[in-house]
Amino acid sequence: MKLPIIAYGDPILKKKATAIEPAEYPHVQQLIDDMFETMYGARGVGLAAPQIGLSMRLFVVDATPFDDDEPELKDFKKAFINAQMLEESGEEWAFNEGCLSIPDVREDVYRKPVIRISYYDENWHHHEETFKGMAARIIQHEYDHIEGRLFTDKLSPLRKRLIEKKLNDISKGIVDVDYKMKFPAQKKGR
Repeated sequence: MKLPIIAYGDPILKKKATAIEPAEYPHVQQLIDDMFETMYGARGVGLAAPQIGLSMRLFVVDATPFDDDEPELKDFKKAFINAQMLEESGEEWAFNEGCLSIPDVREDVYRKPVIRISYYDENWHHHEETFKGMAARIIQHEYDHIEGRLFTDKLSPLRKRLIEKKLNDISKGIVDVDYKMKFPAQKKGR
């Protein structure tokens, strides 16, 4: 089931998400399936639970669209539960990022190229893995969401001022999207 994506400006996007336990979420696989369906419907490569209004440490990624540049990303589709970043290393590199919660805004963001992360998969099996390149970048972007950070938080004060009107418009629902969204500052009955 496709779920509405929470737009920029909603407080849930700035809140550090809470870890979850298997007993609390026996149907986590259904939620993960819904998140993938929502992400694909919006043509994204990652989606975090806070983006659908759930303050939980869960995100999904599918880096397959980047397999032309990085063949090891073919079929790179994963769910991350209760992820903890252990290490980020290497020289930061820029890439033009966007976000499903901030449609029509893309900015260069600097991130480290190699990460080591601890997480549980959808079957509650623990993993500690190292990722690099585009996989690392997508994971870092989604990990930021469960930490209450957005890619716009990484921009210089000048860049933030330049896109401030666009961000305010997004929170009011003044944006053209072809997927379902919830806008925090949108007036009722609109």
